[in-house]
This record gives sequence, C-alpha cells and structure tokens, in this order.
Amino acid sequence: MFSSMNTVSSVPVPPMKFNLWGTVDEAKPLGDSTRSMLGTLMGVQEDASGTAAKDLPVEAVTLSPVRLSDADLQAFADIVGEAHVSVDDDQRAPRARGKSSLDLLEWRAGRSHVISAPDAVLAPGSDEEVLAILEFCSAEGIAVVPFGGGTSVVGGLTPTDTDGTRTFRAVVSLDLARFDELTDVDAESGLATLGAGLTGPAAELLLAEHGLQIGHYPQSFPYATIGGYAVTRSSGQNSAGYGRFDDMVRELTMVTPVGVMAVGHASPASAAGPDLRELVMGSEGTFGVVTRVRLRVHPVPQVKRYEAFTFPDFTTGVAALRAVKQTGTGPTVIRLSDEIESSINLSSGDKAGESSAPPGCMCITMYEGTEEHAASRHKETRDLLLSLGATSVGEEPARHWEQGRFNAPVLRDSLLDSGALCETLETCTDWSNVPRLKKAVGEALASTLNGSGTMALIMCHVSHVYAEGCSLYFTIVAAQKGDPVAQWRTAKTAVTSALTENGGTVTHHHAVGADHRPFMSAEIGELGVEILRAVKNRLDPAGILNPGTLIGAS
Repeated sequence: MFSSMNTVSSVPVPPMKFNLWGTVDEAKPLGDSTRSMLGTLMGVQEDASGTAAKDLPVEAVTLSPVRLSDADLQAFADIVGEAHVSVDDDQRAPRARGKSSLDLLEWRAGRSHVISAPDAVLAPGSDEEVLAILEFCSAEGIAVVPFGGGTSVVGGLTPTDTDGTRTFRAVVSLDLARFDELTDVDAESGLATLGAGLTGPAAELLLAEHGLQIGHYPQSFPYATIGGYAVTRSSGQNSAGYGRFDDMVRELTMVTPVGVMAVGHASPASAAGPDLRELVMGSEGTFGVVTRVRLRVHPVPQVKRYEAFTFPDFTTGVAALRAVKQTGTGPTVIRLSDEIESSINLSSGDKAGESSAPPGCMCITMYEGTEEHAASRHKETRDLLLSLGATSVGEEPARHWEQGRFNAPVLRDSLLDSGALCETLETCTDWSNVPRLKKAVGEALASTLNGSGTMALIMCHVSHVYAEGCSLYFTIVAAQKGDPVAQWRTAKTAVTSALTENGGTVTHHHAVGADHRPFMSAEIGELGVEILRAVKNRLDPAGILNPGTLIGAS
C-alpha cells in the first residue's frame, strides 16, 4: 500500500514560499522613505509585534485534512509511481493558493482558520499518465487543479471542491514540472516545442543553446511556466515587439478526461474552420491539461538599445504611444507611466517616493535586433516621440526600470506586513476611450477605499499597445482597515463593475480565475458563457477540472 512515510518523494517543491511572492532570500524590507510615505499619506501604522510573512513556517497555519483514502493514493501511485505522489503539508501549502493580495492576506490569517489545500500533489511525467489521472478522478468524483508556476493573481489555483452544482470528495493538484523538455527545434522555420512545465528562464536557457529566444517577459517571468502563459493568455513587457504569448502559439497538446487533443495547425495558416487554439488559450485548465506548446521563436537579438522620455501629462503621452503603434515604428518595449507612478518608484524599495527624474510622465522604450535594424527603429520612434511633445532623458531610466522589473511583487509582501493594502488590476480599451475608463477606475477605487477609512494611492501605466487601443495597468496602495480581505473585495467588485460599464475588459492578461468569473457574462454575453459551458461539458463531462474557475456550472 502507498506510504508517504516510506517513500523518498520526487515531487518538486515550488520555489516560491507558500505565503510569499518569491523566496525568503528575495524578501525586501521597506526603506525609511517608504515607511514615511505610508505613514504620512495613509496613516499606516506598522505593528512591530507582528511576524513577517517570510518567517511564517507552514506548521503555523492549519491546512484542511487529507480526504483521500489509502486506496485512492495507491491508485495514483500505480499511475505515476509512489515517488511522484505527496500528501505532505510542505507540498500541499504552496499549491493551496496563488499570489494575489487576497491569497497572501489569507495566509496571514491562517493561524485563526483552516485554509483549504489540495488533498494530494501528483507529478505525472507523460500524457498517458495525465489521462489516467483524469479518467480515475472523473470516475471517483475528485477535482483536479493543474499547477504550473503558482503565479495566479485572480484566484485561479484555489482548490475548490464544488462547481456550484456538483461537490467533489477531494481535490488533487496536478503538477506539470516533469514536462520540462525542449523536444523539437526548427530554427529555419522559427519554431520550437516546449514542455508546459518549463519556467520562463528555463525555456529561454534551452532555446539560447540554439541561438533562439521567446522574448516573453511578464512580471511573473522568474516563476511562471510555458503552459501557464498559454492558458492565461499572458502578455509580457516585450509585447510591442513580439506580441502577446497567444500570438506566439502555433500548436498545443491538451489532455482532457475524454482523450488527448492536438490543436493548431502544422502549417503557418489554415482556413479549415474555426481555430481551436482559441478554445485552449485562456481556458485556465478548465477544459484540459496543456502538456506541450509549439511556439514561434526568433534569433537572440544582437543588440539592445534604450531611451527614456518624459511627457508633460498622461494624455499627451498616450497620444504619442498611439502614433508610434499606428505608424509602426517598431519598438520592442514601449511603456508610459502616469504622473503618480512616475514620481513613486516602488521597484526601488528603499527609495520609493524619491525620484530624480524630471516631472511629468515617464516613457520607457527599448529596441532589439541587429545593430542596423535596432538603430533605425530607435531613430524613427525617437523622432516621432520628440515631435509629439516628449523630452529625452537618456537611457539610464530605461535600464534602471529593466533591472528592477521583477522587484515590485516582492515588495508587496513587506507592504502587506506593514499594514498597507497593495494590489494591481488591469484592463484594455480603445484609444478614444482611455480618458473615460481611467477616470472611472480611479473614481471607483477612491470612493470605495475612502469609504473604508483610508486614502488610496492609485498609479497607472500603459505597457501593451495595439493599433486600436492599449492596456491600462493600475497599482493601488492604501491602509488596511478592519478586514482587509473584505475591504479589497468591495473595492474590486466596484472597480470591475466600472470596467464593464465604461468600455473596458475585465482583464487584459491576468486571466479570469475565480475573481473575475462573475463578470464573464458582461464580457462575452450569456450565450458566450453557454458556449464555453458546452465545450467543458463535452471535454470534461464530470466537471472535475479546476471547478470554480473561468465559468460557473450550468
């Protein structure tokens, strides 16, 4: 019989600590200027007696008890091998929640209530093993939550045991870390097939051996996985140059409870009916488990060029970004921060609130490619921006931003520990609607958070641009008041309603998860939701895959 006590586990432990973004070594204390800003602007009073999240051991929180029987565990062990099954709390905890502020706040309250966790962690190593797990769980009424990097910020990993109409007797986390190979490279065509469990850095290192790269760098890059990128429709900082991740996907392999699907085409384009990739990308593990992704890749660039600019105001800067995109000058990165975000540099940690940059709105640009191509695109973009009101401030601010790109999520843990509330949200809209939507979001956040008794610091930037519109990404800092989970849920509900009522999408690249699911009918209509439910019912008739995520039960 299966015995976790007698087996050396080969289940990989996720690198991020269960209750942090990142590792303990990455944790960054807040500097004096940040503490002063929080206290002066918002009245945040840090409780010096509190325990920093980085010091919280898993033994200090209470996880839900394991509900699987010995027979269940033996059945899983027969499929994947005993070494690839674990019921240990140090394995269950990192897969119990994602990394939204609500998730992190729940861990901070974990001493006082039970946190639902997966009943077991399984690490299959082949499509056949994944299929066998899904078939067993369908027959036995066990829910399955696919796990990649654990970076969801929309409640997409919470192990829910009901879809609203059905209740499952247990939930298992299906870890894709063993799908970690670069299985095919076609350098001539610019294509490569990657395992869904590869992290962004691991994938780039493997491709670099062939002189290739993906060039996809979301803020979750250090930990997020290839499969996660695909099923959440991820977008990275280089989207102006290389597109979103879904633009890069050529084919996917998805294992469903009723069989294995290969979606996409073996040729660059096809008119043979609707493109089934669109059903898989963005499906968040609710239709099946993506195990491999074939991607468009490109040569590692020979050079990078940088330049930062400032604009006198956000409206002028947005108009300039629109002109750059619609003219097609071709920067790899173009990003515009509003006045507040430009003056408060959270990524600096100990220097937040201190800025040596000129006043106004900071615009970051970067260019990759051959020396000649990067130089020509740089010059054309630069000349256009300068003609539209920009002032060049050199390359240093752009290099500094790139170096600190992945620091902000780490600082959120220290902000939460200090008594501040810190969260992000993002949306997308047409260029003509940017002023209206930005104003509506700001008003919804300010009114709800002010109503809870705190001033709100609301920052915004544009980091993804299209010919017809752009994304708006908001970072919010306030003081925790009363129950901070209820405080943020109230604000998030109000602001998401404002998005749907003012021409914005409910998400641009964070995905739907559980947090945005109530707004899916506003996004795609009731008939659209019914179509997605019909697809799920065909591919996952027992409803075991990631219940509570993306769409509700019929």
